[in-house]
Amino acid sequence: MEFTHLGRTGLKVSRLCLGTMNFGPLTSEADSHAIMDAGHDKGINFFDTANGYGGEGHRGRTEEIVGRWFAQGGGRRERTVLATKVYGDMGNDWPNSGKLSALSIRRNLDASLKRLQTDYVDLYQFHHVDRDTPWDEIWQALEVAVAQGKVLYVGSSNFAGWHISQAQAAAEKRNFLGLVSEQSKYSLLTRAIELEVIPAAEHYGLGIIPWSPLAGGLLGGVLRKENEGKRRQQADAIERHRSQLEQFEKLAAELGHEPGDIALAWILAQRAVTAPIIGPRTMEQLDAAERALSVKLDEEALAKLDEIFPGHKTAPEDYAW
Repeated sequence: MEFTHLGRTGLKVSRLCLGTMNFGPLTSEADSHAIMDAGHDKGINFFDTANGYGGEGHRGRTEEIVGRWFAQGGGRRERTVLATKVYGDMGNDWPNSGKLSALSIRRNLDASLKRLQTDYVDLYQFHHVDRDTPWDEIWQALEVAVAQGKVLYVGSSNFAGWHISQAQAAAEKRNFLGLVSEQSKYSLLTRAIELEVIPAAEHYGLGIIPWSPLAGGLLGGVLRKENEGKRRQQADAIERHRSQLEQFEKLAAELGHEPGDIALAWILAQRAVTAPIIGPRTMEQLDAAERALSVKLDEEALAKLDEIFPGHKTAPEDYAW
């Protein structure tokens, strides 16, 4: 396993981040525990979850599954850089159960720690920007959490570039470290963050943690699976991108690798990327993700991928002079 620093911090994390969103809704607890153990065996030390994961009506269940895995001991917690999130309404139909008010952060952090059966979170992430809460209030709440030892680092998710700038400016005034990472939707098919989010992350020293790096499975060889008679999902998206996907899967075959391996290898080669989130439902999917680490794309291959899936220049040069 390869390791790198998370943004500008001294914290070392694996180049693959194990996402847990499927644990509970699609993957049984026993299989989830086995996948996490296998992740450790492969050297993956970076795990991502969220307080809202678990399925409709079962928010928090995924954190509980992770917590019961930690409770088995054997160094599971100590070997894990644990990331979770706060923002979403936890479904109790009562005010202040979500978003980023100081009250919400305090209550939701304590609830996550209880479910996770741990006394601290390595990376506490804002799952979305809260336009109703001032940054001074948000940072004051996190300063308290850091002082209490409940949170070590803070990250964002689904922020625009200017949200990162706004957050960092407010943190700097308070002599606070601020954000160290941004978790964004990023893949060969979804490259909008190249306009402003990645430049902002580079400027402020944030590590990019891409989610959905296989574009919901579209980059995992979906056309070949379709031809093999396997159940077809995302039919509309496949038809919209069929020409690109045909070229992509042909290129992957020419390069001698699985399409999903190429897609992950590409994202690992992008600037500012710390670790893409892989969200395996099965052990086989975990094994497949690991293969991408051994795939090295040369300049010619990267150029061909850019031809198939055009990206963006930094704004404003992308659309102006």
